[in-house]
Amino acid sequence: MRELSVNVIEETVRALCIEANRRLPPDVCRAVYRAGEEETAPLARDIMLDLRRNIEAAESLGLPVCQDTGMAVVFAEIGQDVHLTGGLLHDAVNRGVSRGYTEGLLRCSVVGDPLRRVNTGDNTPAVLHTALVEGDRVALTVAPKGFGSENMSRMKMFTPAAGREEVLDFLVETARTAGSNPCPPMVLGVGIGGDFELCALLAKKALCRPLDVSHPDPFYREMEREALERVNALGIGPQGFGGLTTALRVAVETYPTHIAGLPVAVNVGCHVTRHASRIL
Repeated sequence: MRELSVNVIEETVRALCIEANRRLPPDVCRAVYRAGEEETAPLARDIMLDLRRNIEAAESLGLPVCQDTGMAVVFAEIGQDVHLTGGLLHDAVNRGVSRGYTEGLLRCSVVGDPLRRVNTGDNTPAVLHTALVEGDRVALTVAPKGFGSENMSRMKMFTPAAGREEVLDFLVETARTAGSNPCPPMVLGVGIGGDFELCALLAKKALCRPLDVSHPDPFYREMEREALERVNALGIGPQGFGGLTTALRVAVETYPTHIAGLPVAVNVGCHVTRHASRIL
């Protein structure tokens, strides 16, 4: 049994909050750069160049890549052979988020009550998802989620009579309805299956998959490809001004479901779909 102090988790979450907001993952950078090179319309190409300059400036100057530094979503995979010491995981994560956002001078956007709307002042609490896995390591991912894109997300409980085409139509319609609101080019995380809450979690997890990694199942890999092609055919383009690139990626995650249902969730990410990870 390996012992790990929750103080290490706190320090790691603090660092990941700052890193994720200042430095995009390499796969996201590559996708943005490649899309800019492929744009043919002068305005779309210029906008993509501006997005590239913003990404590079944020990293070089140590500034947030977007002013909406998001609600902190934290994924923690805890090895079953790890004994956490020194306090509660939940508390350590929130201390890390608090320090990351205040010490990193990141915008604090969380209100303590959804209706009374008083800012908590340190971007806590985080949204924490935990999973027990094999081994003696802890894998942490911090994925700050801005709400310009989050607000465009949708979920639908299809009947089992629906199939591939109905799901594809829903994905495309979600992107069409979103339009320029999520700061395209967007990333679409898609959850299919499970139940009401699990399919939404699958969609969120899909946004953390590297953009250059496709679904391992050829059926869903082709579905991702077709969905991306159809979304880009909408012509919404970078920042909604038209062009070839409305989305950088469509990523699908699936789970078994009940015979009487077909839950589908689409979590919309913007062109700065942020996340940073560490293994402890």
